[in-house]
Amino acid sequence: MKFIRSKRIFTIILTLALTILCFAGIDTREAKAANKRSRYTICIDPGHQQYANSNKEPNGPGSSTMKMKVSGGTHGSKYPEYKVTLSVGKYLKKELERRGYNVVMTRTKNKVDISNKERAQYASKKGADIMVRLHCDGSESSSANGASVLCITSGNPYHSELYKKSNNLSQCVLSAYCDKTGISKRGTIYTDTMTGLNWCSVPSTLIEMGFMTNYSDDSYMNQKANRKTMAAGIADGIDDYFGF
Repeated sequence: MKFIRSKRIFTIILTLALTILCFAGIDTREAKAANKRSRYTICIDPGHQQYANSNKEPNGPGSSTMKMKVSGGTHGSKYPEYKVTLSVGKYLKKELERRGYNVVMTRTKNKVDISNKERAQYASKKGADIMVRLHCDGSESSSANGASVLCITSGNPYHSELYKKSNNLSQCVLSAYCDKTGISKRGTIYTDTMTGLNWCSVPSTLIEMGFMTNYSDDSYMNQKANRKTMAAGIADGIDDYFGF
């Protein structure tokens, strides 16, 4: 009997020791990953602001095409776009910092006046490695739904050298976001008409997180818990881009 009890005690102690070693190994791996992530700075741009600015600025460096500095954005059943993007942006900042990244945001409140050009330049000024712009979509058709990303083209007249990295970032963010949220994937829109992308001198992407004019997408984005999931999905995409 003593032998059996001793054997049981030994088994319990061995199990506890192996469990502790296992968790220690996980903690060590996470610490190493966080240390590697600390090499990177992410710039988050929560799209729009409380009041639009209809004054004009160049579409890109040296461009004669002038565009509105910042539009008012779309609106859902409960919230305007600028409130949703800031909410998700704050959750994203917290999640990225938890994983070990350095994070800067173009805005942390709604009552600001920051043009799309200024937002793009802010990323470079802060030494960001990438820029992720957060937006919500809108349509005259209430059936339009899903998430998409906007990326510069391979022939972008301002920063064509950033196309490959920007495209990779776009694909990583969209795929991880849709996988995490269950929101349908619409795909990638390649365009050189976005001031906030054209003025950016680091790899960048703009994600349209869902349609505020669609009942299903809008209802999902209205929920605080879902916004945390949205942020986690984008963070997963950023991890994928950097190879974590």
